[in-house]
Amino acid sequence: MAIVLKTEGELALMDQANRLVHRILDGVAERIAPGVTTAELDQWAESEIRAAGGVPAFLNYRGFPATLCTAHNDVIVHGIPNTTELTDGDIIGLDCGVLYKGYYGDAARTFPVGHISAEAEQLLRVTREALDLGVEQMRPGGRLSDIGATIQSHVERHGYSVVREFVGHGVGTSLHEEPQVPNFGRAGRGMRLSPGLVLAVEPMVNAGSRRVKVDSDGWTARTHDGSLSAHFEFSVAVTPSGPQVLGYDHPVNSHLSERKAS
Repeated sequence: MAIVLKTEGELALMDQANRLVHRILDGVAERIAPGVTTAELDQWAESEIRAAGGVPAFLNYRGFPATLCTAHNDVIVHGIPNTTELTDGDIIGLDCGVLYKGYYGDAARTFPVGHISAEAEQLLRVTREALDLGVEQMRPGGRLSDIGATIQSHVERHGYSVVREFVGHGVGTSLHEEPQVPNFGRAGRGMRLSPGLVLAVEPMVNAGSRRVKVDSDGWTARTHDGSLSAHFEFSVAVTPSGPQVLGYDHPVNSHLSERKAS
């Protein structure tokens, strides 16, 4: 599949799609509490997406049976929502995608449930920092591998491991487009980053071993050693003046308002 660069008009539509995704993630964040189930969060998310004129991107995608991918404690990605109640001290990752006006939005966050341990707090903080550092590499003329090299360096500096089996990806009129975006590797390699490129950057970070095992459902991917895992994701565009996190008021977007003002 060829790499497709987006026009300014297409980026505006993708910003709308991703803004809907982040509104859903904000909404589920308000609903996360001990005693709540991921099935309840999933039902709410589907209803809100459809009410806003969107279509849940993950539902029935390659047979996946839900709107949200959920990642409870040692689950890395692709967990299926269920009726197990969340408990105080858990962490829960929620990955959400929508199709809106012909374009896909895709983002993920990992949330605390009640009061979590200092170790879990640090895992969430380091994973989100790794995402932000990876986003900063998305400047015109940079190399694709600069993203993953930066993420890996930050994660491993804190004693954690980066998952290899699952990676980020291009996104646009398809949920998964070229190129793939590993969260590891050596800097200075791969394609040059050009304005109009949109990537879903999504570090998946394990507190222990990077090894993965998949449940019998064929979807739920867990840490092999039972350690905690965190996942954060933004859909990010390369613009002439730097990266733009789509649909989210991220500090890295400050150059966009400066361009408009000038």
